[in-house]
Amino acid sequence: MRCIMNDENLQTESMADYEDQFDNANPWNIVTRYMDEQENLTVKIEGIVSGGVIVYLEGLRGFIPASKLSLSYVDNIESYLLQEIEVRVIDVDPAENKLVLSAREILKEKERQENARKMSMVETGSVMEGSVESLQNYGAFIRLDNGLSGLVHISQISDKRIKSPSDVLHVGDHIQVKVIGIKDGKISLSIKALMEPEEEIVEEVEIPQTEDIGTSLGDLFKNMKL
Repeated sequence: MRCIMNDENLQTESMADYEDQFDNANPWNIVTRYMDEQENLTVKIEGIVSGGVIVYLEGLRGFIPASKLSLSYVDNIESYLLQEIEVRVIDVDPAENKLVLSAREILKEKERQENARKMSMVETGSVMEGSVESLQNYGAFIRLDNGLSGLVHISQISDKRIKSPSDVLHVGDHIQVKVIGIKDGKISLSIKALMEPEEEIVEEVEIPQTEDIGTSLGDLFKNMKL
């Protein structure tokens, strides 16, 4: 079967191809695709403005809020100038000429992956070191030296009854703890498990021999007058 196309059909098809190519080359469509596909992109920070930084992506001016640069508070935003960072597009609005990017989502994923790796290396029964991170009524959170956090329940702080974790611990104290449980990504710790039981003091009493007892009684009655 022969397919005969006239000039009008060819022109319509060519126009459609041209429009597709134009749409694919449109920078706003490109960054929208980046957002939909959550693609990781490397950008260079070109300027510092109030509340964030400026980058350029596909020729478009983009904005990264300071809160999206890091997982923690950024004290010196100027230190990011001319640095390259990985980001994702999180908001696109061509009508408002708005392009917003973020590094935070990528950093969160990397942190989760690293924590999972560290968690896989922690074993129940192992002894670890760390610092008291915070105190709550129900226990103390410990920042372990490997970067993970765990909870020492109040019942596991001391072998004696205490009313509050602050009776024994203070924020910043460096301590040893024993891992007593790992469940759902949470680590249960114990200080009490590392405490040696107090040795029972046994008083040695010398018991006299039987013959000594008899002699002593004889000596007692020898000088008595009946």
